[in-house]
Amino acid sequence: MMDPTENTRREMVAEINNNPSPREALEAEYGQVWDTTELQKDFEVLSFFAPACVVKRRSDGVRGTVTFQHSPRIYYGFSGE
Repeated sequence: MMDPTENTRREMVAEINNNPSPREALEAEYGQVWDTTELQKDFEVLSFFAPACVVKRRSDGVRGTVTFQHSPRIYYGFSGE
């Protein structure tokens, strides 16, 4: 069974990772960003579906998503329920 979002996600992954942004640029655009260690401190990762993952914020249990780039691995753009 094909995931109906697969083609869109593949395009997004290629776009993000063909021209990865430095942390400072992502912070300027999205606010707070996280490396892997920082993400694990603030969130429980529930699932991955590149270029995003589903997370639960540890401080209040809010579920949401973050986008990530591969190299350097940086997570950004938290959007909660």
